[in-house]
Amino acid sequence: MKEILREIGMVARALDSISNIEFKEYELTRGQYLYLVRICESPGIIQEKVAELIKVDRTTAARSIKKLEMNGFIEKKEDEHNKKIKKLYPTEKGKKIFPLIQRENEHSNAVALKGLTEEEIETIFDLLQRVRKNIEKDWELVKKGNKRSY
Repeated sequence: MKEILREIGMVARALDSISNIEFKEYELTRGQYLYLVRICESPGIIQEKVAELIKVDRTTAARSIKKLEMNGFIEKKEDEHNKKIKKLYPTEKGKKIFPLIQRENEHSNAVALKGLTEEEIETIFDLLQRVRKNIEKDWELVKKGNKRSY
């Protein structure tokens, strides 16, 4: 069997490493740009939803979101109907860097997909979505404290 997940992991780690290096000058480190993108795309999103979208545990999300808040990229606001709910919004600083992150993402996509036909790109996208959906079942199971059967 081909080591598909190993290849996916290498691609993901390489792109993450590149982004961390390129965004360091903007005080965005350790994948924080992923959180900022989701918050910019969905102002008012709650922390748990961000964690779910990125596929990390709540503690990891909380730590990154706190750093983004401390560095002035995002702010938390109380929900007007339920004071316990804290909604996340990008600040002006966060909104200003968002287009740069989008350009980096577009460039990385272009480099990664260079030489592939539109049909091949669609096929990869469709197959990766199916792989992600398969993995999400185990992710949900393990996230809730269960163990997978090998």
